[in-house]
Amino acid sequence: MSHALTLARPYARAAFALARDHGRLPQWSALIGIAATIASDEQMRGLLTHPQLGTDELVNLLLPNGEVDPNFRQFLTVLAENRRLSLLPEIAGLFEQLRADEEKVLRVKVTSAVELANSELERIISALHHRFGRRVEVQSAVDPELIGGAVIDTGEVVIDGSVRGKLRRLEASLAQ
Repeated sequence: MSHALTLARPYARAAFALARDHGRLPQWSALIGIAATIASDEQMRGLLTHPQLGTDELVNLLLPNGEVDPNFRQFLTVLAENRRLSLLPEIAGLFEQLRADEEKVLRVKVTSAVELANSELERIISALHHRFGRRVEVQSAVDPELIGGAVIDTGEVVIDGSVRGKLRRLEASLAQ
């Protein structure tokens, strides 16, 4: 995985710079997301490495129907020529991180034992905004195995306030 990220990073940076310079970050975000979803499909992965498919054929497999940004088409062409289309999922993830940094957005996943009320989510968003100084976008999920509480994952920082996490920490301290 780290090898794939290392290979994907320069492509993600180039894609981000091109999209930003042309004022098309949201459009490219959507296009890269679609291409990454297609490229991560099991059957599609086999096609992307098929030696008899040409660059144009490979690129057309990854493009949505309709008019597409010619710069994005060229970006996919470069990936195809360098046999890097399989890196699209990693490129998409890195692109989204760069976009979030540029737009001063913190994307957070809040996993709780039960569905959180809007007021609770708003308190979490407010606290995270205060701590990180960024606009916060929350994706919430429910995991009953947490027993109670929540786990907040910012991508760089994980705050585990779950009962399951507290029990694990207690178990680890007792084992010493």
